[in-house]
Amino acid sequence: MGRAITDDRMREVTDDWPTWSDEQLLDVRLCDLAPRLAIKGSVLEERIRTLGRELRARGLRFRPYFWLSDDWFTPDGVPGIAIPFYVAHPRLTRLEAAQMVEAEGGTLEWCMKILRHETGHAIENAYRLRRRRRRIALFGKSSQPYPKFYTPRPYSRRYVRHLKPWYAQSHPDEDLAETFAVWMTPESLWQQRYVGWPALKKLEYVDEVMREIGPQPAAVHSRQRVEPIASLRKTLRMHYTKKRQYYGIDTSAVDDGDLRRLFSDAPECKENLAAARFIARVRREVRPVVARWTGVYQYTIQQVIGSIVARCRELDLRLAVSEEQAKVDFTVFLAIQTMNHLRSGEHRVWL
Repeated sequence: MGRAITDDRMREVTDDWPTWSDEQLLDVRLCDLAPRLAIKGSVLEERIRTLGRELRARGLRFRPYFWLSDDWFTPDGVPGIAIPFYVAHPRLTRLEAAQMVEAEGGTLEWCMKILRHETGHAIENAYRLRRRRRRIALFGKSSQPYPKFYTPRPYSRRYVRHLKPWYAQSHPDEDLAETFAVWMTPESLWQQRYVGWPALKKLEYVDEVMREIGPQPAAVHSRQRVEPIASLRKTLRMHYTKKRQYYGIDTSAVDDGDLRRLFSDAPECKENLAAARFIARVRREVRPVVARWTGVYQYTIQQVIGSIVARCRELDLRLAVSEEQAKVDFTVFLAIQTMNHLRSGEHRVWL
């Protein structure tokens, strides 16, 4: 699919670009950043070396190849991994966090988890594993269409929990990649952790297959790079506008009764701290906790918070308990609101 998109506001990239403001950077085209970004010399270089050491420790001969693009992905049939441009430079990592609340894969631990997941896709492509009958029986067919939305089953034990708590449930290919990542993670103790889970059979299958193919050369030798950053003519502003639209949700359904049980509009509370102001104080602390509990993007959770704050202002709600207790109550409430979003069947599949 072509991406021949231009923007009249595009800005020429000069040597001092890391000092530019966010607004200036947003008018830069991705292809114009390409000559100034590289995996070599960035934090990615050592992380890829670490991945190679982990593969070797698991007895795997296979090594994926890498290139920079606009997101994390492994194209069908390709034994390589695209890494988003922002991981290759700290200034762009900060811009990603400013635009999307968090930079996915921006920390060492998070990046390694994603690299292991994507390696699961790449190794399946390299050895054509999706054609195997046992693989199809355990995980399902790769030909199954990717859903735009899916409804996770939080308590299901048929799937491992790795990158996001229920991401393996979105598609058979993601199920295998997540299972591979759990199998590959050093000291994951998957044999003990998943005892009694149906997912253990999938882990045992992955273990069996990796032992079989470990010393073998890959069957697919393609070095194709899909949508490398040098080919992307959109500006960063266009990129983030589209990304935010993708992860946007309908935040109009916050129940007033629920809010009044959490906060208060009683006359005796009129002098207490405004609920909207209180939420503004604690949201940075609460948001990652709820993201960890639910597996939902912080950007999406931030929109839920925004709708709650707006309604609290309209109702002039105030705290009726101590701030410490209110923080606990609000964290639980926010998690419930986020889970309601999950159950709505409109949980976005990770791009």
